[in-house]
This record gives sequence, structure tokens and C-alpha cells, in this order.
Amino acid sequence: MHSADAVETIQREMTVFARRARAAAGRMHPELSLVSYTLLGHLEESGGCRATDLAAHYALDKSTVSRQVAGLERAGLIERRPDPADQRVQVLHLTRSGRDILAQVTESRRAAFRERLAGWSAEDLERFAEYLVRYNA
Repeated sequence: MHSADAVETIQREMTVFARRARAAAGRMHPELSLVSYTLLGHLEESGGCRATDLAAHYALDKSTVSRQVAGLERAGLIERRPDPADQRVQVLHLTRSGRDILAQVTESRRAAFRERLAGWSAEDLERFAEYLVRYNA
């Protein structure tokens, strides 16, 4: 396969991958979009952050993040707390419900990945993981 053909195949397969990821996220928890799931995951990993930090981290428009945050707040999955270092700043944190739903969806996603990759050798899994990390870097 020529490198131009390989790049075309990668582009096509990454598009299929993204479509499947969005569809799977909707099936696992209909109210939780892939973007919302990603934002919740980042809040958990970071221990909380500002909405502007989320927008910058994911290179998303501030209005997109604002809409997502508003929906997550209405659903009771996140809450705003004043930043101890600067009371004027609001920091987003997961609520107990947010942590519970994130854990539930994360486990469903892990199970789906385990099932989909069940026939792969350990070497193939390690190589695929390394390539994904390299690609996303």
C-alpha cells in the first residue's frame, strides 16, 4: 500500500471510528453526549476546573462548552464552587450523581472495548495503544 493510500484509509477509518463512538455514547447513556462524557471525565481527572479551561483543553468554542456545562448542571451532574484562591472564579466539580454516571458509562465503554478487541493478541493491543497515544500527541 502506498503512503497516500494509507493516509486515505486512516482518514476513512478514523471517521468511521468517530461516528461509532458518538453512536455508542448515545446508546450507553442517551442524555450523556460524547462531549459531555469527555468533559465529565476531564473534571474527574483534574479534580475540577473552570469552563474556560475545558474549552482551551479540548479546543472547543466557549459557547459550546457553556451549553454543555449548563446541561450538565441542570442534570445535577456538575456543580460550580468558588475557587479558594480567588472567590470571583467559579470551578466546576462533579456531583455524586456525576461521578456515578461517569463510572457507569466508563464501565460500559470498557466492556464494549474488551468485547471488540477480544480476539487481538497482547502484542497487537500494545502496538495499537502506542499508535493511538502517538497519534493523539
